[in-house]
Amino acid sequence: MEKLGNKEVKVEDIAENVIRNPDLLPEVFIGISSTNPRIRYGCAKILRIISEGNSERLYPRIDFFFELLDSDKRILKWNALYIIANLTKVDMENRFEDIFDKYFGLLNAEYMVTVANVIGNSGKIAKAKPHLTQKITNELLKIENLTTKSHLTQECKNILLGHAISAFDMYFDQIENKEEVISFATRQLNNTRNATKVKAEKFLKTIQ
Repeated sequence: MEKLGNKEVKVEDIAENVIRNPDLLPEVFIGISSTNPRIRYGCAKILRIISEGNSERLYPRIDFFFELLDSDKRILKWNALYIIANLTKVDMENRFEDIFDKYFGLLNAEYMVTVANVIGNSGKIAKAKPHLTQKITNELLKIENLTTKSHLTQECKNILLGHAISAFDMYFDQIENKEEVISFATRQLNNTRNATKVKAEKFLKTIQ
């Protein structure tokens, strides 16, 4: 952790070392509470890397990541959103269902990046838990009605609408009421943000 704080080693190298030596994992969890931002956020990235290919290693500590959703440190919250989504594929105890409302409730968060992280991980969750497909879809469809805020402008909202289309594209084959999603994407053909409009066009062509 000291070397991480002094930038003497790469986060990716530490993550590989922890994957090879699971006994080091508790030290990484302790590092999340460090007063040194470089250590704190470095440890968060290490856990994120581990969650991508070795999610079963982190699953016993899933409550730890649930608690990070309440963190006042937004970077920790964003990493927790990502890690929790990765853990859904090994969530045999259906723990995620207990915090579904809390997770997707962050679609109403003040900061755009928080909302974007929820949307960006939605497709992954839907693929891991097909029985939640309609609930997830219902939440994403609400993005059109998000209220703009000081840290979430109309342009931010336009970006988020594009993210939602990308999420739908990940699990469209699982959606029963496809017309709702098609209508959502069709409305974005008139979006003032060109990138979102292009996403809508490509998505609609793909599903035809």
